[in-house]
Amino acid sequence: MNAILQPISVPSPTNDVLMARRHTSVARGIGNAHAIFAAHADNALVWDVEGRRYIDFCAGIAVVNTGHRHPRVMSSLFAQAEHFTHTCFQVVAYESYVALAERLCQLAPGEGPKKAFFMSTGAEAVENAVKVARRATGRQAVIAFEGGFHGRTLLTMALTGKVEPYKSGFGPLPADVYHVPYPSEVHGITLSDSLSAIDRLFKHHVEAARVAALIVEPVQGEGGYLPAPEGFLAALRELCDRHGILMIADEIQTGIGRTGRMFAVEHSGVVPDLITLAKGLGGGTPISAVVGRADVIDAVPPGGLGSTYAGSPLACAAALGVLDAIEAEGLLRRSRTIGERLRARMRGMAMAYPCIADVRGLGAMTAIEFCHAGQIDQPAADIATALKSEAARRGLLLLTCGNHGNVVRVMVPLTIPDEQLDEGLDIFEASLAAIPPR
Repeated sequence: MNAILQPISVPSPTNDVLMARRHTSVARGIGNAHAIFAAHADNALVWDVEGRRYIDFCAGIAVVNTGHRHPRVMSSLFAQAEHFTHTCFQVVAYESYVALAERLCQLAPGEGPKKAFFMSTGAEAVENAVKVARRATGRQAVIAFEGGFHGRTLLTMALTGKVEPYKSGFGPLPADVYHVPYPSEVHGITLSDSLSAIDRLFKHHVEAARVAALIVEPVQGEGGYLPAPEGFLAALRELCDRHGILMIADEIQTGIGRTGRMFAVEHSGVVPDLITLAKGLGGGTPISAVVGRADVIDAVPPGGLGSTYAGSPLACAAALGVLDAIEAEGLLRRSRTIGERLRARMRGMAMAYPCIADVRGLGAMTAIEFCHAGQIDQPAADIATALKSEAARRGLLLLTCGNHGNVVRVMVPLTIPDEQLDEGLDIFEASLAAIPPR
């Protein structure tokens, strides 16, 4: 007689159990902002394996601008998966790659002919933009900015303007990369200071005629969500034109609607030669892009660009869904509305909490800088860290950034409902009130 097998109930692992397994098997160099494991996510909400609900003010570091599992993105992804998941575009091409390139070329600023190509990560996009610039100009040197973040690969580490934890112990790094200060009035660095530093660079370190490219974030991300001051990008454009240098706008974090325009550089009216994209482009799938002047990009011969997984059919389909969602749902306008709502509330908190030294941002890209007694020269990473931990305990996910780790950055999905945005802000304020005064 056959016994009827009953299903065995296996309890779900807890966050603590999974974190212990993670520490045993996953490299120590991979950090974790929060000691939780996701089980499910929907739009601006995440649930962990223990069933706790969190409001997501991180969006996977500005990746799910269209929210977790947006219906248009998921529909595009599933439809593609019904046909094939991989051929390698360099082996057997597919239309979605071409269609996405066409869309980005139409959307990118500038009137002249443009072309685009795809990679898998932001660091790959930056590396390849520099490759293109060096090939197109016949020059080698690159100018980047202190506080900038461009990736963790060997070249992008060199471009990144922050030593800990990104560069320490990994040298020697590639040569011919030079850094100058990024302007920030609140930190005492004027636009003039930054431009004068470039002049000194040309005078003392590298001749302008040897510089292939200047790479700049229209809003510094890891550096503390610092928007470029008015006139800065235009001044860089003029400088690049004067010396035959290509201007690369690193829009890995700022692009695809995060700042209220499709590309943050559009706020300035400046047209860069090349734009790098990733994060929000794929809606949660790994894809990055370089888009810009056709004559510059086509300086590289066939075979000089490419990668096995670059521009995967699944990611291209998802990215087309992202662009459709942004257009159909008015998410550029929504980004601006969210940013105004966030900063108005944060500035109100600053009136009550002197430790908030600055509130800034562009579109939905918002930062709150914490300093002891509100003194900008006394960065308070301890307050930012304590706030992040307390907020998570109460059901709100936050991330820190900044050269001193004292900035809390808010990058909500642009699809977040107002009631969840306000709930998150309520938790933020309650958490700030709950941490010990400093």
